[in-house]
Amino acid sequence: MKQIISIDFYFENLNHIPLIDVRSPGEFFIGHIPNAINLELFTDEERAVVGTAYKKESKERAIEIGFEYVKPKLNDFITKSVATAPNKEVAIYCWRGGMRSNAFADHLIENGFEKVYVIEKGYKAFRNYVLQFFEQPFNLKVLGGYTGTGKTEILHSLKKKGQQVIDLEGLANHRGSVFGGIDLPPQPTTEKFENNLFSILQNLNHNLPIWVEDESRLIGQVAIPNVFFNKMREMPVYFLDVPLEERTKHLVSTYASLSHHKLGDAISRITKRLGYDNAKFAQEALEKRNYHKVVEITLIYYDKYYLKGLQKRQNSGILEFITPSVNPEETADFLINLLN
Repeated sequence: MKQIISIDFYFENLNHIPLIDVRSPGEFFIGHIPNAINLELFTDEERAVVGTAYKKESKERAIEIGFEYVKPKLNDFITKSVATAPNKEVAIYCWRGGMRSNAFADHLIENGFEKVYVIEKGYKAFRNYVLQFFEQPFNLKVLGGYTGTGKTEILHSLKKKGQQVIDLEGLANHRGSVFGGIDLPPQPTTEKFENNLFSILQNLNHNLPIWVEDESRLIGQVAIPNVFFNKMREMPVYFLDVPLEERTKHLVSTYASLSHHKLGDAISRITKRLGYDNAKFAQEALEKRNYHKVVEITLIYYDKYYLKGLQKRQNSGILEFITPSVNPEETADFLINLLN
């Protein structure tokens, strides 16, 4: 049995069953519904040929070419689909819930699948669903502090202690500064980042506190969804004021083991912001492996930059707490007690 369903119906009733994305690998890479398996009908190259035929010749010619591409893969589709959904119940989507997903679904039904659901309007419907999802209210608790406060580690401690947490930098594969991408995996696309953020938020209780780190709109090259970012900016900031020396020690422990060459390249990229002399001194300190000095110099810029951003959100309220050291466990306990 094949059934056409809405994206709302899928998430409300069928989120537990296997999900197959039949778009090309390139489409899947840019963004997909979380937990979907990509069993592409066409490769990227084949999709381009079919699309060109559709635009320059006719729909019929595009279908003819597409069938020639698909015909040798039909048995493989069944094998892979059974491996994905051994109970032979599966949901399928393509870009707009059109020919690709319906043809794939019909093929599965013809080969013994019992229940095949096709998501109406496909991935496009999902993207609209995601962007609308961010508009609802969330009980956000925004954790702030100058660079080196250990905010990410504090978030991890909060999570271990049972708090709801979203690690935006973890989702973005970036630590949030010019040094932030060093020795980390490539960043996801903004679209994929949004999809993954949605997936996490969907499983949280929106009435209970959700901790997030105070961020700029961009984390590396990834953008926080506008609506969600604006909600973060509206909420009070739990600002942890940690002494410079403690932050410096924490940053040295974080960055000193990273690629020496990439650290130098990062300093070069902020020469104008640091000032020529400061950038020169930082590079000289790096050559001498004086990481403590490198951090002290770069924090001159980052502290000013963060303070400037903090001053823009006076209307949302800043709750400042003197924090003597970078101690994620103790700080997490302190923040939880504040909520209670």
